[in-house]
Formats: sequence, C-alpha cells, structure tokens
Amino acid sequence: MQPGVVLVHGLWNGAWTWDDVRGGLAGRGVDSVAVELALSELAADVRATEEALTAFGRPAVLVGHSYGGAVITAAGAHPLVRHLLYVAAFQLDAGESVSRVLPGRDFPSTRLPEALRVTDDAVGLDPALGPELLYSDAEPPVAAAAAARLRPVGRLLFRGVPERIAWRQRASTYVICADDRVVHPDLQRAMAHRATHALEWPGGHSPAVTRPDALADLIAALVRSLPSVPSGSG
Repeated sequence: MQPGVVLVHGLWNGAWTWDDVRGGLAGRGVDSVAVELALSELAADVRATEEALTAFGRPAVLVGHSYGGAVITAAGAHPLVRHLLYVAAFQLDAGESVSRVLPGRDFPSTRLPEALRVTDDAVGLDPALGPELLYSDAEPPVAAAAAARLRPVGRLLFRGVPERIAWRQRASTYVICADDRVVHPDLQRAMAHRATHALEWPGGHSPAVTRPDALADLIAALVRSLPSVPSGSG
C-alpha cells in the first residue's frame, strides 16, 4: 500500500484551495484527500482531520497551510501520520494559539489586523485588502476566483490551543514564504526552527494557488521518501 497525502486548508478558505495541488499529485501518481474544515473551533477541525486520516486508511504526509498548521500540530499524532508539512503555517508549541505564538518575542506585523472584519461570533476579511494579502503574487483572475470563495470563520479559532504537539514525535518540514503578507516571514522563520527541515520559497502566502506544481513536487518527494507498507497494516 502506497502512502498518500491529507491536506488541511487555512482560515477563510476551503478544501478547494488544494484543487490544483491535488491535480498535480494525481499526475505524479500520489493519492490525496483534502479536509473540509468547519472553521468554528480548533478542536472540531482536529477531529475532522483525524476522521479524514482514518478514512484515508494508509500512511500519510499531513500538510497544513497557515491556520492548518495548528490543526496538524494536534491531528499529526494520529497513528497513520508519517510526516508533517507546514506551509506558511502555525507550527505551535504547548499553550500557543494562532493569536499567541512565541510569547515574549516581538516580530514585525503585517496588515492582516487591518483587513479583519469582526462581528460578535465571526471574523471575515475586507473584500479588497483581504485577497490582496492572501494572494499578493497571484494573477488577477486567479486571485479574484479564489477571493470569491472566501468565508467568515469563528472567533474561537484564534484562541484555540492544540492538545497534542505532534511535531515532537513526527518528522516535519517547514516551507517559509519569503514575501508573505499574512504571516510575517520572520515569524515563520522562528517557527521553522521547530521543524526537522526547513526551506524558503519566494512568493506570498498561498503557494497552493500560486505555485501548485512546486508544492506538488515537494509533497510527492516527501511521500516517495516514506516506506510502503503491506495492505492492512499501518
């Protein structure tokens, strides 16, 4: 049984984020699934990812983009996970959340707070500035198509703390996006020190949209580095 890939999207997005990456993986002979998160609270998103891993039923590289890093940090403890890939993602440690990372250390800010539109129970994005930050290096038609599919998320997500820290037991790779306007590259570099391996790419926050072939190449290489297992084991 060949290992595969489980993909976890970030805030305001959906499983559709990974469509082009999944197409690239299929062309490289790699099976994948993309989890659709409810984006209401971290614990629920972790459970959804664990359920997706169980249904996938084979060893997997677990990939998280942005907020998806918080999800895979906990869900990566699932017994089928063999490697964690963080893409401009929150590789959190104990007690941290996406709104509180590496407390006591100062990092440059981005314009993301300026783009947030907060109500009593949800957080959306300014329709102009939000996509500009998320898809800063995308062609205008690509950015517009992605922006049309964005949705508000629950306020609780920003305070969710992972119950398990899987990268302490699993090998991990971190992709730093050097021109990111959402998660500052300096913060990414600091979190990347927690990973087993790190690499830095040019470009903005959403390489699944802007560099799907490069991302598919990386993921496929990680999958091929994993040993196959007999059917029924894992």
